Amino acid sequence: MLSNYMSTVTPAHHTEPAADLSASASELRIATFRLARRMRTQRAVDSMSDGQFAVLAGLFIHGSHTLGELADRERVSAPSMNRTVNCLQESGYVRRSADETDGRKVVISLTDEGRAVVDETARRRDAWVEEALADLTARERKTIADAAKIMQRMVAR
Repeated sequence: MLSNYMSTVTPAHHTEPAADLSASASELRIATFRLARRMRTQRAVDSMSDGQFAVLAGLFIHGSHTLGELADRERVSAPSMNRTVNCLQESGYVRRSADETDGRKVVISLTDEGRAVVDETARRRDAWVEEALADLTARERKTIADAAKIMQRMVAR
């Protein structure tokens, strides 16, 4: 009798049946993907790829990096990152310089033009989200704010 009871009881943190959890996961994945894709269209330079912008944003947030560090951060190969950095350098968005402590290393950093692209893209994306939020009720905006905190926890795992 106890074994039958135990098989129907789930821990408090797993109260949703597996099928419901699976459906919720799919809905969240699809909605997140569509939201991210829509926000990616809001950029300062239309010809810039998402990968190129990710490198600029990473440099903006985390500071200068070596090519290998950038490749590791973006989870791409060093040759692939080198092509991305070459393109960004040709456009004037990044510069390469010798490492002050180890002259064998090359450090990639943002130029003022690269910083401006990140600033303008962030401004456009924030404006798009603000406009979308303005169409929601106060309760829906609170739900979105709560969900954003939960999603931050999820990605920090």
